[in-house]
Amino acid sequence: MKKIMMMSLALALAGCGERAAETTNTAANGECRPPEMGGVDRCNAGKAMPEVTLVDGDEAQMTLAELAGGEPILVNLWASWCAPCVKELPTLLALSQREGAPRVLAVNQGEGPAASVRAFLESHGVEALGVWRDPDMTLTDALPVTIMPTTILYDGEGKEVWRYVGDLEWDGAEAAELLGELP
Repeated sequence: MKKIMMMSLALALAGCGERAAETTNTAANGECRPPEMGGVDRCNAGKAMPEVTLVDGDEAQMTLAELAGGEPILVNLWASWCAPCVKELPTLLALSQREGAPRVLAVNQGEGPAASVRAFLESHGVEALGVWRDPDMTLTDALPVTIMPTTILYDGEGKEVWRYVGDLEWDGAEAAELLGELP
């Protein structure tokens, strides 16, 4: 019984600590398996960004491709109820202000009107990220995403480079190393 409790504790704590930069596994049959505990997922590398429409704070609609404008873009899916999402928002803001960084697009997933999302961002001091919403969660479905936060890096041709499942310090060394993979 003690052994089972220790194993359970170890598994529970594994999801709370630092993750290795490379955690994607290849199954025995050669298929790519996303990481189970979070981290870098390269299973969708090379896939085109989905054709979805997002809504800004003024209710204007733009496609993800229009927002990227032929440049690399880091797309973060977040929700206010997701503590790891909220935790990483300031680091996404810091990255977005760094010279040479890809555009950072933090997209709220289905949480109501622009005014609510704007108030939330302002209350956390990250309103400079901009109010971007996916009210019907079409991006979550199209990718598909099952864990938030999930952040996807697209190159200038709109192809996925990798995705990061879970939170990361986007202004830290691991993120810098990952972002250095842009062609």
